[in-house]
Amino acid sequence: MTRLLRNEAVTVEAMAGEAGRRTADRCRGRHVLAIQDTTVVRSPEGGGGLYLHPVIAVDADEGALLGLLHATFLSRGTGAKAERRAKPVKDKQSQRWLDGADKAAEVCTTAARVTVIADRESDIYAAFAACPAGTDLLIRAGQDRSLGDQGLLFATLDAAPEAGRALLDLPAKPGRKARAAQVAIRVMTVEVARPKNGIVAGLPKSVVMTAVDVREIDPPSGEVVHWRLLTTHKVADAAEAFVVVNLYRRRWVIEQVFRTLKTQGFDIEGLLVEDEAPLRRLVMATLVAAVTIQQLVHARDGIQGPEPLRPITDAFDPEDAPLLEAFCAKLEGKTARQKNPHPKGSLAYAAWVCARLGGWTGYYGKPGPIVMLNGWIDFQAAKRGVAILTTHADV
Repeated sequence: MTRLLRNEAVTVEAMAGEAGRRTADRCRGRHVLAIQDTTVVRSPEGGGGLYLHPVIAVDADEGALLGLLHATFLSRGTGAKAERRAKPVKDKQSQRWLDGADKAAEVCTTAARVTVIADRESDIYAAFAACPAGTDLLIRAGQDRSLGDQGLLFATLDAAPEAGRALLDLPAKPGRKARAAQVAIRVMTVEVARPKNGIVAGLPKSVVMTAVDVREIDPPSGEVVHWRLLTTHKVADAAEAFVVVNLYRRRWVIEQVFRTLKTQGFDIEGLLVEDEAPLRRLVMATLVAAVTIQQLVHARDGIQGPEPLRPITDAFDPEDAPLLEAFCAKLEGKTARQKNPHPKGSLAYAAWVCARLGGWTGYYGKPGPIVMLNGWIDFQAAKRGVAILTTHADV
């Protein structure tokens, strides 16, 4: 492992590129959500540090995690905000959001549609102005932007009439129980003016987009659901606006990947690798593995939609099927709940096997990322063992 991590011929760009090529085949004919975000890898006291910026592909209709589209690293300094504003976007780390959208468009050429989704940090005027042709953006507004003579974005949305109401189911998370939230939605077409600060040469004077405001009615104390979303999607009414809101809620998938990278899985923040180059290689390889673990978690229930269940080749090599089936035969018990209920060849079938290998009994709860990770590691060890035995048998 040490020789691999220190091998200069092994590049993180090649690793991310190979992952993207594999994911591209799964995007064919689908509406793909290219979800991007940034997470810390190592941050010393005083700020700065090493960060990872991945872009993942999620099926818009089924919510299946299709794979990794792109990933890059950035090293953050502690420069003053005034200095950053004096640079064009292409010379700032903000460029990663534009690059992520470009890469998603490049990788997903066979997709029926691509929507790039990101949180407030990506609310950059240039991202909308330079949106790749044929690609949509869906961004949570982070700045109260000028609408020219129409005033400011937030006040304009506040004054807009309600287009409709609905109940949103909010899943449980640390510090919050699952609950239903009644929300009101407002939607309008806005023309966002080009910012006056910063270097904006070459950008259009304004960009037309859709603003969707969803806010909770009579929220409980301590938490309020309020999202202001900006999108290039055309939205005609409340029903279409709620479709956009549900697309944005898929952004949660990348947070799950980050937890698998960290506290709920691989614990990359605890890596004892001092040199940055081998650290980057190890983290990139771990990211690819973390996406695989989350693919298994997403597939575990085997919910059948209009499309067939995802195939095992989303996360395994085709030649892994016989070993998965052998493990399944060994792990199945006598009761119905100890039988693998999913069809052979499906990712749900493989997820059941990994969960059982990871210690899940089949009776209580649902296997999470740590259980899946433990089972996946056991499977990979067995796979290497079989390869070694097969190699020696052929000698």
